[in-house]
Amino acid sequence: MTRNTEPRLAAHHWYRRPAMAQALVLNATYEPLSVVSARRAVVLLINRKAEIVHAGEELWSSERLRFPVPTVVRLRRYVKVPYHRRVPLNRRAVFARDRHRCQYCAGTAENLDHVLPRSRGGDHAWENIVAACRSCNARKGNRTPPEAGMPLAAAPRAPRRHGRMLIGLGAQPHPTWGAYLELTG
Repeated sequence: MTRNTEPRLAAHHWYRRPAMAQALVLNATYEPLSVVSARRAVVLLINRKAEIVHAGEELWSSERLRFPVPTVVRLRRYVKVPYHRRVPLNRRAVFARDRHRCQYCAGTAENLDHVLPRSRGGDHAWENIVAACRSCNARKGNRTPPEAGMPLAAAPRAPRRHGRMLIGLGAQPHPTWGAYLELTG
């Protein structure tokens, strides 16, 4: 009896699953509720709890059913949301609001910058913080954008209430979500 001495590779060592597609879930009134995996959205469709509003080009199929991969689904029944959460002010949220772009040069953002420096009375608030690259942050220093001759691409604002859903995504939202999410005020 010979023994196979070759190492066996477990499936998870060499196979990497592709990133799971995501879908935006809307209330019956078209108000955004959450972001779920496309698989969860298909389960909502199969159970007749939701309907497709927008779908991608890819199809998922089983033995008896075929579904386009949903990007936006709407619940058939209204779900009451007890309160409106506020978007927390943190690094991840500022980068998501500014789409990881420097607000001075449109390069890749790495730092946060206070528009009116804190040493000069600036607040740590949504309206005073922007994403910036290292070189622009260093060049601006302890000055305001007009003093440094560095205009902002857009005035910083707090995200509206539906912007909170995008904070944890890590990736860009699907283009079909834009009509339902309001990221800035």
